[in-house]
Amino acid sequence: MYRNLRGRPGAVLAAAAVAQFVVALDMAVVNIALPDVRSALGFAPLDLSWVVHVYALTFGGFLLLGGRACDLYGRRRLFAAGLVVFGICSLAGGLAQAPWQLVAARAGQGAGAAATAPAALALLTTTFTEGPGRVRALGVWSGMNAVGGALGVLAGGVLTEYAGWRWVMLVNLPVVAVALALTYAAVPADVPPARRGRPDALGAVLATGGTGLLVFGVVRTDVNGWASAATWGTLAVAALLFGAFVAVEARSPAPLLRLGLLRSRWVTGAGLLVFLAAAGQFTAFYFVSLYLQQVLGLGAAATGAAFLPFCAGSVVATVAATHITARRSPRAALVPGALFAAAGMAWFAGISPHGGFLTDVLGPSVLTSLGIGLVFAPAATAATTGVRPGEAGMASGVFNSARQLGGCIGLAGLATVAAHRTGGAADPTGPAALTDGYALGLAVAAALFVLAAAVALGVLPRRRTAGPTAPATAGEPRLEGTPS
Repeated sequence: MYRNLRGRPGAVLAAAAVAQFVVALDMAVVNIALPDVRSALGFAPLDLSWVVHVYALTFGGFLLLGGRACDLYGRRRLFAAGLVVFGICSLAGGLAQAPWQLVAARAGQGAGAAATAPAALALLTTTFTEGPGRVRALGVWSGMNAVGGALGVLAGGVLTEYAGWRWVMLVNLPVVAVALALTYAAVPADVPPARRGRPDALGAVLATGGTGLLVFGVVRTDVNGWASAATWGTLAVAALLFGAFVAVEARSPAPLLRLGLLRSRWVTGAGLLVFLAAAGQFTAFYFVSLYLQQVLGLGAAATGAAFLPFCAGSVVATVAATHITARRSPRAALVPGALFAAAGMAWFAGISPHGGFLTDVLGPSVLTSLGIGLVFAPAATAATTGVRPGEAGMASGVFNSARQLGGCIGLAGLATVAAHRTGGAADPTGPAALTDGYALGLAVAAALFVLAAAVALGVLPRRRTAGPTAPATAGEPRLEGTPS
């Protein structure tokens, strides 16, 4: 049976899709359980946020390194290793008896996800050649990402209310087991095509340190504030590390990120677009979840169930996006998708403190989900267009880093905007003040999707033309949008 699956594109896609599902699931499943986690393990109020932040810190910090490592050491190897680390840390988190143990487990989950996510995208890029087959595969992969995020909210609520908070960690184990079984049964061992000389250790340290400090500085604005010396000092050091990283990569014989890759309008445009879209998506999940619980008074399970229409709409739109992209180009789906999402966010911004699910949430959820479903699958296709097999992990790391950083920075920034609006009210904890803050954050998220549509129109090429993003040799086709 296993021999019959080995190397089959559909089986490789199944392994990558299941892995992406569990990574996306874990980004959302913990949030609703936080009050129970605090009571059970005795977290201090200011320390509880680290259960969420440390996952974003290690996930975002190691993505570039994970993407390049799968080019150097093998995509299947990094994919499986990331899953094993993720599963072990999920078990450790479910068994945690003290706050530091849960925080350490979440950090390990982020590191495992940083290896698995870019390796999964790289596996699909090298398994499916450019064209309709790859578009459909990336559509399934992106659809699982959307489903995992939406079902994470539902699973978090149901498990917390009926099984206990530990199961928001332990639920990962059977999914990881399925992904590992599919990996060893279906994914052939690959010979790394780009392993020449020593790895770019200095570049890895600078990229990981810079990204980690950037994420750290942003996520701690809930404590330090955006105007504090601690925030600006952290961000300044991150900028210095990024500057040093660029200087090192320009001279490295085996760079972690070949700077010429960023000259491709496909790679750069998709990265910028997904950064903006992820900021809007994460904001929607966060503010709508708070509105349902703190203003409408829904319980954890009911809040999770309220996201089911969003999940269904994302799946439908992802299927439509694959057809549009396969027949035309990524831009043909990205522009209307971003505008639909912007309209849905603007509709969300009209939420009322005396509203309800049917009047204030259902309609904008469906419209927003259709837009988001039309965005992420074509964006993944654009980000990998024309990329050489030996740089598939590198391009995947760039794309996943942009999405993770966009979600993290966007959410932190808009949460601060909402908190500032709420704090200026006569009754900051009242339903009217909370709703006003959430509505402002959602309105800014709508503007981010409008900017994403502008990027799709202004940066991405009109059509997809096959060709490598590296300097072309005689007789070799060149990717449209990549300068000579």
